[in-house]
Amino acid sequence: FRFLFHSSSHSLFQKKPTGLSVSSKLCYAIGGAPYQITGSALGFFLQIYLLDVAQLDPFYASIILFMGRVWDAVTDPTVGFLISRSPWTRHGRMMPWIMLSTPFAVMSYFMIWLVPPVEQGKVVWYLFFYCIFQSMQTCFHVPYSALTMFITSEQKERDSSTAYRMTVEVLGTLIGTAIQGQIVGGANAPCLNHTFSPNASYSIIQIPNISVSQISLDDTKRAYMLASGVIGIIYLFCAAVLFLGVREKKAVSRVRVERPTSFFSGLLLLWRHRPYVKLVIGFLFTSLGFLLLEGNFALFITYTLGFRDDFQNVLLAIMLSATLTIPLWQLFLTRFGKKTSVYIGISWAVPFMILVVCVESNLIITYIVSLASGISVAAAFFLPWSMLPDVVDDFKVNNPDSQGHEAVFYSFYVFFTKFASGISLGISTLCLYFAGYVTRGCTQPDSVHLTLKILVSAAPITFIVLGLIIFKTYPINEERRRHNCGQLRTLLQDSNDPDSENTPSLQTYEMLFKTNES
Repeated sequence: FRFLFHSSSHSLFQKKPTGLSVSSKLCYAIGGAPYQITGSALGFFLQIYLLDVAQLDPFYASIILFMGRVWDAVTDPTVGFLISRSPWTRHGRMMPWIMLSTPFAVMSYFMIWLVPPVEQGKVVWYLFFYCIFQSMQTCFHVPYSALTMFITSEQKERDSSTAYRMTVEVLGTLIGTAIQGQIVGGANAPCLNHTFSPNASYSIIQIPNISVSQISLDDTKRAYMLASGVIGIIYLFCAAVLFLGVREKKAVSRVRVERPTSFFSGLLLLWRHRPYVKLVIGFLFTSLGFLLLEGNFALFITYTLGFRDDFQNVLLAIMLSATLTIPLWQLFLTRFGKKTSVYIGISWAVPFMILVVCVESNLIITYIVSLASGISVAAAFFLPWSMLPDVVDDFKVNNPDSQGHEAVFYSFYVFFTKFASGISLGISTLCLYFAGYVTRGCTQPDSVHLTLKILVSAAPITFIVLGLIIFKTYPINEERRRHNCGQLRTLLQDSNDPDSENTPSLQTYEMLFKTNES
């Protein structure tokens, strides 16, 4: 198979000895799908699965969600540190990490969606396998992200490969939501009727449920296992295609960079660069808002709006809208600038967040809100990766004697966003616990309905407004960005001068800038 991929790479498509074929670019791009497929499935469905299928107490579910995401955030810089010190093998430096982590990632992912037979050990079970999966996923995605630098030395080919990857990753989010939602939605177990004592909001009297549905909770459990199995097979397939279709090259460029920066040294370095701090804090607040909406929207649709049998289709509408509008946001920011795109794109969802909680339950309005929210979701998660290169360039121009810190900027941004994700999931589930959430209840106390409305409307809007206020002070506009690009090109020409071989090379900087811009 490896011979097949690379022989076609050199005979059918390749025009230059150093170029990449279409088949190699596709194989590289397919390798990015597992991260997005599993991420979208976990983001939309894990909370409702832990509460209604595994039947965990909301307090313990909040601990699992919070600790899992925090652990995920911590493993990113750790794995990056270990990879940078890994020896070169005949398969490369990145590829062994990708392949060795894949079977453990698939196994742990399947275990997350398996309800253990032991009632007392559920919390430990889910926390253990959730953390193991996050670790293995990090061991896959961190070297995969860096693989762009090692598949070719041609900048144009790197740009093209990144464009292929971005397309497949966007489709991966849609595929993950579709597979998980449609399989699970077809085996949604009937709810349990409860009545609430007027004297105590948490006092519950259970009465028998009379339903013509033949679907049981065991059927729902099997549906979640089936969906995880399908996603696991896709995960293995994508990893195999990446391994067989992409060849990692050793030392594609000669660049002198500074020694690896420690965690606290990197944090101090970033804190001194104000544009980066303002960008990260601004997106931290806006990401918190959209993560709250993402994590609680399934519960809101199921219980507050009452669309138990349609929630998976509504979630699919959000991701479909986000997938289709990402290219439009790219065109918009090219025409009107990035700061304008942030204000319009992220604030677009605010009126619809208000509408969905103020208007009486209506399925058509819910779909309209979902489609409109998807437009803002695309902007919220696309624009940061478009603006981070600008901050890195600004740092290089203002600190010409301190270079080689690109990985620090990106790894700490990922660290903070994942930490924010853990906070949003943990606190929101804990709020449901204090509100008196009833597992698998056909109805919920009024306090739960109020809590869900706050979690999908009032709280996200508050965080979004705070983030936009911080963006007001973000100093890099289009004029400054163009100035920085000109300065970098000048520095690049100087660094390519044969007489300046003792100065730090800027080839990597231009390469990273162009790759992320694409």
